[in-house]
Order: sequence, then structure tokens, then C-alpha cells
Amino acid sequence: MNYRVVRLVLCVLLGSSSAWAALGEVVALRQQARVQDGGFSVRTTESGSSTVREYVTAGGIVFGLAWNGLTHPDLGKLLGGYATDYQMGVRQSPRVFGRRSHIVNTGRVVVEKWGHMRSQKGRAYDPALLPQGVRADEIK
Repeated sequence: MNYRVVRLVLCVLLGSSSAWAALGEVVALRQQARVQDGGFSVRTTESGSSTVREYVTAGGIVFGLAWNGLTHPDLGKLLGGYATDYQMGVRQSPRVFGRRSHIVNTGRVVVEKWGHMRSQKGRAYDPALLPQGVRADEIK
């Protein structure tokens, strides 16, 4: 059985262990979503000191995430199956001292982080999952 299907079933039956779905996963119907003009929906979840927005296709797949808050959320949970790609990308593109932004593009996942103390923002998306006609800069 597919890992995504198993996770979806567990989320529906037991409740989700996190407040949001990971990138590339199917979203369980937990809350009302705001439908955009491009045919995708945006689900907003507040958890601790962060607000996370899930960008979801009509088929229920999370194709992008954006966040803001006092700190960056746990990217391991947010990125799910993309976390290993991101970690490898971080090692290949180390942060430059003095810069407030960091972009990791592995080809499979793009993660952008920026901000300053107590105002951290970012977004992550899989370019291959973007719905037709949706631009990456719409994930904000």
C-alpha cells in the first residue's frame, strides 16, 4: 500500500499528529480551505509561534507551503519525504554570513527562508507539483 494512502487513512481515523500536511502529501479534510482563482486552495494553520499555509491542488495534494512567525517551523515535518533532499541541498549551499535569506533548490524541492529576529518567513514547493498556470511566486 502507498505510504501517502496509509498516512491519509491514519490522519482521518486517529487525527493528525501535526497541525499540517507535509509537502507532496494528501490533505485530510480538517478545516475549511479558501479557494483561489487558480483552482487551488489555501489552508491556514496556526501552531505555536508560526502560521503555516498549505497550498493544495484540487486533488488534495500539497504542492507548496509558506510560513511566518517568531521562528521557522520544523522543516523536517513540513517537508516530509523532501526533507532528505533539502538537508543535502543545505550542505551543498551553505549560508553566507551576514545574509538574511537562504535559498536551497535541489531541482526536486525549493526552500526559501528569510527574515530577522522574531520575524521569520519562508516557503517550500515542488516545481513538478505546481498546477498548470500557477507560478511559484503565488506561494506566499
